[in-house]
Amino acid sequence: MDMTWIADRIAIGGGIWNDEKMIEVVRAGVTHIIDMQVEYDDTPLARPYGVKVLWNPTDDDFRPKPTQLFQRGVDFALAALDDAESKVFIHCAAGVHRAPMMALAVLRALGFGPQDAIDVIQARRPAVDFADVYVASVENFIATYSGAPGSRPSVGR
Repeated sequence: MDMTWIADRIAIGGGIWNDEKMIEVVRAGVTHIIDMQVEYDDTPLARPYGVKVLWNPTDDDFRPKPTQLFQRGVDFALAALDDAESKVFIHCAAGVHRAPMMALAVLRALGFGPQDAIDVIQARRPAVDFADVYVASVENFIATYSGAPGSRPSVGR
């Protein structure tokens, strides 16, 4: 399974696509999935295993992304991470653009600085390509985000 842990409780990667890969995700301890791909909704694959899925379909079109897209993902991830036993897997088809973009939003909402968040993700998953337009979209979201970073759950590093 194409999955890279960027923190103790947050992973990013590529598509799941079938039951065998979903079983690998479950065995890795994942309890929540943010599925960023337009191509496939993981919900039916995850349902038998009790894994919660947010299907947050996003085109990888190198165009600005709306703040609502990030709000849905961040709300879902932070609610999941409030449970110390949960683990979140954020993925798209290849784990290069859309999943890292959402992971960046989650880390930023957790209080990471912009470059620190990018550095953490790229250090653990070198294939990541942060398109300027996607980073700007995350920063536009963070400028309007009303969460309090100091009260956020710990995700480890």
